[in-house]
Amino acid sequence: MNVSLDTIVNLAKRRGFVWPGSEIYGGLANSWDYGPVGVLLKNNLRDAWWRDFVTSRSDMVGLDAAILMNPRVWEASGHVAHFTDPLVEDMVTHERWRADELVAQAVGKSVEGVSVEELGRLIADHDIKSPAGNELTAPRVFSLLFETQVGPAQGKQSMVYLRGELAQSMFVGFKRVAATMRRVPPFGVAQAGKVFRNEITPGNFTFRTLEFDLMEFEYFVKEAEWERWFEYWLTEMQRWAVEVVGLQADRLRVREHSREELSHY
Repeated sequence: MNVSLDTIVNLAKRRGFVWPGSEIYGGLANSWDYGPVGVLLKNNLRDAWWRDFVTSRSDMVGLDAAILMNPRVWEASGHVAHFTDPLVEDMVTHERWRADELVAQAVGKSVEGVSVEELGRLIADHDIKSPAGNELTAPRVFSLLFETQVGPAQGKQSMVYLRGELAQSMFVGFKRVAATMRRVPPFGVAQAGKVFRNEITPGNFTFRTLEFDLMEFEYFVKEAEWERWFEYWLTEMQRWAVEVVGLQADRLRVREHSREELSHY
């Protein structure tokens, strides 16, 4: 049976799973609050993940790092320069859109990893307009990192970022974790928590929001053993998704990312 996303959203609101954030003040686009039932479901999923991948294993430890980090972390990791989306703007309405999504819709295929310059050429060659039918600006890069200020002074020196993912704090804390817990590879560091992404065109219910929860671990191995461990964790993740979460095995798909689709780091 096929059920529309609108039907699922309406059911989730009525049953107390999730509803728009700040609702009595008109809401905030792409902000959702988990209700009494939704928070139980979310916490149960998080707790099951933590139990099965962290506390029940001897080769995994946990971490709860700060959301705000020294901005040099994000500079060193390449996020400041490369954690971006290509942006175009409607020259009449000034609405903004992801250039790669508009181009992909127009040409009928993915343009993941295509440069900003090439996207501009494709927009010109295919005479691509905004959804409102207006001319678009030339594509430019748009940072997905949220910026904020620390302390009373406002400026470059007090600027920090809300974390856009969890991995960097586990990389930064690797030496401390290994020393205090007396670990050598293979071992993993796990973390669950909120991350923030300043998406250009978020939406699609809770599947594309400005803030969301991640559950992630980094597993450190000797370079010569990476393939064996990769296959092991791929199998474990599929097993957990089916046996614990209850997903149907035939709904799962394994696809190797192309070089252009890989994370910049």
